[in-house]
Amino acid sequence: MSEVAFEPVEPKTLRNVIFASSLGTLIEWYDFYIFGALATVIASQFFPKGNDTVALLLTLATFATGFIVRPFGALIFGRIGDITGRKVAFLVTLLLMGLSTFAIGLLPTYEQVGILAPLLLVLLRLVQGLALGGEYGGAATYVAEHSPPGRRGYYTSFIQTTATLGLVVSLMMILGVKSQMSEAQFSDFGWRIPFLFSIVLIAVSYYIRRRMSESPMFAKIKSEGRASINPIKESFANAENRKWVLIALFGATAGQGVVWYTGQFHTLYFLQTNLKLQPNLAFMIVAGGLLLATPLFIVFGSLSDRIGRKKLMLAGCLLGAILWMPIFHAMTEAAGPLPIDPKGFAASPNVPILVGLVFINVVFVTMVYGPIAAFLVELFPTRIRYTSMSLPYHIGNGVFGGLVPFIAKSLEAKTGNLYAGLWYPIAIALITVVVGSIFIRERDLDSA
Repeated sequence: MSEVAFEPVEPKTLRNVIFASSLGTLIEWYDFYIFGALATVIASQFFPKGNDTVALLLTLATFATGFIVRPFGALIFGRIGDITGRKVAFLVTLLLMGLSTFAIGLLPTYEQVGILAPLLLVLLRLVQGLALGGEYGGAATYVAEHSPPGRRGYYTSFIQTTATLGLVVSLMMILGVKSQMSEAQFSDFGWRIPFLFSIVLIAVSYYIRRRMSESPMFAKIKSEGRASINPIKESFANAENRKWVLIALFGATAGQGVVWYTGQFHTLYFLQTNLKLQPNLAFMIVAGGLLLATPLFIVFGSLSDRIGRKKLMLAGCLLGAILWMPIFHAMTEAAGPLPIDPKGFAASPNVPILVGLVFINVVFVTMVYGPIAAFLVELFPTRIRYTSMSLPYHIGNGVFGGLVPFIAKSLEAKTGNLYAGLWYPIAIALITVVVGSIFIRERDLDSA
């Protein structure tokens, strides 16, 4: 069956689509990552005291559950998006994410209700994961289906900035709250404020998204009776489509996932727990590197329209695999020598050098992540696009990428080696380079 021809939209409409989609996705990433940014505080609130390493590992495992469940969210909401419409799916995901994040801010602690506290935390984290599993595919598909052929890399790259900006906003929110109270007050109740504030952000985004129209490409196939009846079966029972799902996973998104989480979350935890930087300073260093690198998502997304997606994505994975070890060793040098200060933190870190090293790590992220939305939407036809692109994306990011912090800290704890946590992302990035180099071919479907 022939694919849907692209019908041009007004520039103002396209700008509104990008703004509404990006704002909602940014807020969902904020909601999802505020948990990770507060992992060390959450460890003290929801798990038994006595062993800080075990508590942090349990928190990171809880953090990881949200990633592991994301592929199931991709299937559930991908099916809704391919049958009912893109707009319905990402309105529902927005509400689920916002309400579950708000609820985390209301949870009782371990000291108050015992084992019930971490169980409720895991449950809400699972809801967050399901919601995010449906959000990204919907937003990327929606923007791509409004974008002209030859410019999809550029326009979808605005969606790609939202994951990093969501992390930046979460870090800035934490710093803002902490600046208004003592460390003890923040640990007692202040950590709840970033979670509770998400209800305001969600309300604004929901109002904006409700006013959006359905994707014109999807609306056309639905009006013609060509929308999929069973997108999950069509996506994965068809041998040709299933092949591209697997290639997208092992040749692109798995490597992209570990590059993203190594460059950002593993870096944050490495600064805080391995190099003993004061938490606020670690937040500012990571936020500074992220902000400096964020425009490069758009640069590399646009560049991928001219030279292709494959070269940039695989180059980012390869550079990360080669350079992570020397970069993290350089971070250790820049953190300064012992002895540490009386509070147990590094006394004389070289902040500009550390920001620069974080920036380099995030450059790799932008190379891989900037083009990947356009790459994924161009692999699959309109009738099953939401489902087909969402699953490999969320397995690559949610499973391979989302497990980086937990696996890294586990390897470090087991070996006593500060850098052992890098072995896992290096291995996955190299596998992606090999698979992608052999099996990926550029596909620019004019009607995609």
